[in-house]
Amino acid sequence: MSSSKSSAIVVLSGGQDSTTCLYWAIKNYDSIETLTFDYGQRHRVELDAATKVAEIAGVRNEILPINTFEKLGGNSLTGSADVESSTVDRQLPNTFVPGRNLIFLTFAAAFAYQRGIKDIITGVCQTDYSGYPDCRQNTIEALQVAVNLGMEYQVKIQTPLMWMTKAETVHFAKKVGALEALAWSHTCYNGKVPPCGECPACGLRAKGFDEAGIKDPLIERTK
Repeated sequence: MSSSKSSAIVVLSGGQDSTTCLYWAIKNYDSIETLTFDYGQRHRVELDAATKVAEIAGVRNEILPINTFEKLGGNSLTGSADVESSTVDRQLPNTFVPGRNLIFLTFAAAFAYQRGIKDIITGVCQTDYSGYPDCRQNTIEALQVAVNLGMEYQVKIQTPLMWMTKAETVHFAKKVGALEALAWSHTCYNGKVPPCGECPACGLRAKGFDEAGIKDPLIERTK
């Protein structure tokens, strides 16, 4: 990518993928802002992780409160249900928050509009993911069209991890210099620090680092 005084907004959850995307953005843009959503998630550690990652990276972080998802409930990330270790009858897992990425990226586009920024970066991935339909390439492409039409403003939703396996994202994180910050990232669906090691998110993260042959800096830090 060529950039000349270019700017971007990174949707930063404080997790592994968004942290990796932040460091990719730092290498590819002149000016970066990060945007974190306080959407009523049960585990507030996510917000702390995003703040810490942005601090390490030396970028400005804005936390936007949108607690409607907490009122909607119906999932284990904003409600009181236990995290399911597997899906039932091929249904979406109960960690799926309907509309979450759609809303996040729409707000991010509005945030970008007010600042004259055209690029929005998100860590969604279709290759190794939890079955969420709002992480798929066709969803992102459709949303980008809708947002551009609805605001008459041309934003580009960048998804640098879309077709990577988790192991590939680990190697990518090392390449872009994200490993130090990943020691402070948060992935565990159960909100545990050290991570529980049992939920689907912990399993996927561990699998990626194992296959990449790299020690997870978060595990090393919290031993």
